Amino acid sequence: MLTRIVVSIVKACTRFASLTVLVALILAIAAGYYTSRHFTINTDINTLISSNLDWRKRDNQFGAAFDRERTILAVVEAPTPELTSTAAKALAEKLSGDKTNFESVAQLGTGEFFEKNGLLFLPVAEVGQLTGQFESAAPLIEIIAGDPSIRGLTGALETGLAGVKRGQVKLDSTERPFNLIAQTVENVLNKGSATFSWRELTSDKPLEDSDRRAFIEFKPILDFNALEPGKAATDAIRQAANDLNFAGEYGARVRLTGPVPIANEEFATVQDGAIRNGIGTVIVVLVILWMALHSPKIIFAVFVNLFIGLSITTAAGLMMVGSLNLLSVAFAVLFVGLGVDFGIQYSVRYRSERFKGNDLTAALVQAAERSAVPLSLAAMATAAGFLSFLPTDYKGISELGEIAGVGMLVAFTSSITVLPAMLKLLNPPGEMEPVGYAFLAPLDRFLEDHRVVIIVGTLLIAVAGLPLLYFLRFDFNPINLRSPKVESIATFLDLRKDPNTGANAINVMTNSDEDARKIQARLEKVPEVLRVMSLESFVPEDQPAKLKLIAQGAKVLNPALNPDSIDDPPSDAENVEALKGSAENLRRTAGDAKGPGAVASRRLADALSKLADSNQATRDKTQAIFVNPLKVVLDQLKNSLQAAPVSLKTLPPDLVAQWKTRDGLQRVEALPRGDPNDNDTLRKFAAAVLEAEPTAIGGPVSILKSGDTVVKAFIHAGITALLVIGFLLWLTLRRITDVLLTLVPLLVAGAVTLEICVLIGMPLNFANIVALPLLLGVGVAFKIYYVTAWRSGRTNLLQSSLTRAIFFSALTTATAFGSLWLSSHPGTASMGKLLALSLVTTLAAVLLFQPALMGKPRDIGE
Repeated sequence: MLTRIVVSIVKACTRFASLTVLVALILAIAAGYYTSRHFTINTDINTLISSNLDWRKRDNQFGAAFDRERTILAVVEAPTPELTSTAAKALAEKLSGDKTNFESVAQLGTGEFFEKNGLLFLPVAEVGQLTGQFESAAPLIEIIAGDPSIRGLTGALETGLAGVKRGQVKLDSTERPFNLIAQTVENVLNKGSATFSWRELTSDKPLEDSDRRAFIEFKPILDFNALEPGKAATDAIRQAANDLNFAGEYGARVRLTGPVPIANEEFATVQDGAIRNGIGTVIVVLVILWMALHSPKIIFAVFVNLFIGLSITTAAGLMMVGSLNLLSVAFAVLFVGLGVDFGIQYSVRYRSERFKGNDLTAALVQAAERSAVPLSLAAMATAAGFLSFLPTDYKGISELGEIAGVGMLVAFTSSITVLPAMLKLLNPPGEMEPVGYAFLAPLDRFLEDHRVVIIVGTLLIAVAGLPLLYFLRFDFNPINLRSPKVESIATFLDLRKDPNTGANAINVMTNSDEDARKIQARLEKVPEVLRVMSLESFVPEDQPAKLKLIAQGAKVLNPALNPDSIDDPPSDAENVEALKGSAENLRRTAGDAKGPGAVASRRLADALSKLADSNQATRDKTQAIFVNPLKVVLDQLKNSLQAAPVSLKTLPPDLVAQWKTRDGLQRVEALPRGDPNDNDTLRKFAAAVLEAEPTAIGGPVSILKSGDTVVKAFIHAGITALLVIGFLLWLTLRRITDVLLTLVPLLVAGAVTLEICVLIGMPLNFANIVALPLLLGVGVAFKIYYVTAWRSGRTNLLQSSLTRAIFFSALTTATAFGSLWLSSHPGTASMGKLLALSLVTTLAAVLLFQPALMGKPRDIGE
């Protein structure tokens, strides 16, 4: 029946060839128009998992409540904390008035609230230690606050040296500050530029990267009609940094990360090289088609047929799913690679029949008659391999399967309608020689003579490698599917190294203040948790004791920070005199001592002498390098002495909004202990938090749950594909042994593919796992051609036109998969790599293992 249907369709299409091609072209043009009006790509990797799952619903609720999916995080970095602070403040102020591109602009972890109340978040003992130091620092601060110049700085130095002479300060304790100052002056003299940090000078430990980093959160106005909705906003930030001369003025840079820049650059990564790879794929496929078909007219017919099918499939896909995702966008390459298979199979069969009798119409019909069953079954099996993901919760692959599955049916339909009609209209010349590989006759004989050795040897190799599957890894972290070379991902990975940034935070939501306190208490007991925060974390403990200490320090320091008058700026001659005087005093203080303090004193004296002997421009530059950050630090110090009682009611509204919504929904945040870049650490952290709080959500939870979802989807899809394909084979072949002859080589190829993955260190991931169920469909498509030919009594299959068709079909498929492999997008590239590997093992099973397994043909009536 199947053969009669296919033959009837081919006869009708070749009889009305012009009408068939015209209708197909009209459909393709209409589909192309629809695609141009509706083409969109959703680059949000979070949408690859179904939103109907409980944890995804909570995830979406969290994102909507706290508006986390529509943000740009600008990371400002400069050589010193003072420069970072100044640069970040300048950028935020410049863009806060840009209502065209931004709804809001907020500096995170800084601002008036934190500048005034920062000391309240320190332990009481540390607050007491700092305020206790104010009395000794007051004379120095009074000097430099009243005279912010080289003269004032050297005056403060003289005061410090007087303390050394009186024995109040040990000379060796000056080693570090004197060396820092000397190094800065030397850099100015030798390199023409330098930076200096008063915060580093007064710190008892080296500054970390986090000390030189500031964050600005932008809520952009997105243009959803653009392929990169946030591009205008990100461009505005970069342009503002350029206008502010970030590099020249502050030695700073700004890097953008967060959902919006990641989505923008994700699309750009997918797009990068896509046209080049596409053109390259088309050229290579054309070369392969020439080698397979040797006829420009047949090649033209196959190509027109292919692109008509692709146009219709693209439009149908957009109608079905609305917008493509980062995985389903690969359907086009899969369509080219697999869809051309049907065209090659039919065309090679047509060439073989045309050689037997030079009758165009008869050859087209006979080709349909010969290829109807294997071609139909191959199309249905390939479609089943794709559609097997449809019922799963892995939406990314489910949509890819839906589009590609329909695409396979479209490709098959066009191959028995448009292609024969095109061939009828073009009327390629007849064949002058047989279409096959006579040179493979020795291999045919070898496979027949040594079939037992080949079968047993292949099975032993596959079985011997099964223990390797214990070491097969699945990379559950979706961030590894993104390119680490793009700024947004590189910045995120950099921030993730610091657990305090919250890049790997897990959140628990509640509507009750009391529940929030209970949740925080429970999470604090979890060993895998480093720190737990909630809105109440911003209400400091022991405030009365700390405020008393700050008030005592303010009495001492406020007069010094706010002098009655500020001296007039010194002349350059006065600065030179001050430098020379301090240099001489340093040498006298150091004397002939050999200790580290004395050595540092002499080094600083030499640097100050050289600065005094240089020109005024160099001295002015040096003065700015020391004085500008000094003003920043003095302002911060003034603000820190204005601390006032903090309560939930007095917290800034923008800070409250980050932790509690207007309707009372609030979050409790937990950060991981251990290496935040280690997948095992994150999985253990997520599992431990979920055990304590089953409703927790966030990055690590998503990684854990997504991994479980994908593995479950793979198992379900694999079983579904195997059952459906097995049923299709049984319906067609009607013999269990013949079904097994088709499936056993396929399962062997699958096992070997996974074993090779372990040997080459290639883990499975969210993207490339699609290759495995697809392997069933593609593998059956190749194998069924041999099985049906074998059942019909044909021998020497490697020499036949069938092998030629399979070989060149595999080459075109490999070319398409190879273009995925060359993608700049790691997820797409890993998909192409595993698809290509699975294709190689499948082809080897088809050409070498399958003929040996089948043996000599038998009478199908037995």
